[in-house]
Amino acid sequence: MEDVPGLVGRFDVVNIKLDKCGGLTEGLLIAQAAKAAGLGVMVGNMGGSTLSMAPSFLLGQLCDICDLDGPIFLSADHDPAIRYEDGMAWCDERMWGRESPDAV
Repeated sequence: MEDVPGLVGRFDVVNIKLDKCGGLTEGLLIAQAAKAAGLGVMVGNMGGSTLSMAPSFLLGQLCDICDLDGPIFLSADHDPAIRYEDGMAWCDERMWGRESPDAV
């Protein structure tokens, strides 16, 4: 998060990967700092199953760009799996207990 001010004028978008930044809480703080600095925000991933993408769905609500395609490269995925349709990714309601998380 302390790196964000140094990115202004050098980059347009901050790509947050929860596996690299310290998890969901740190990712949310980075997103807030980037937005406050006038930067765009993107959530990416390091690959992985639907279950590993679930926290990124929460961060994605604050992002301008979401790249959560990791599960499509797996031969088998967690059930329920993310559903991809027309450029959108949908989490099955069983992941949260319903289709839309409380954070919306």
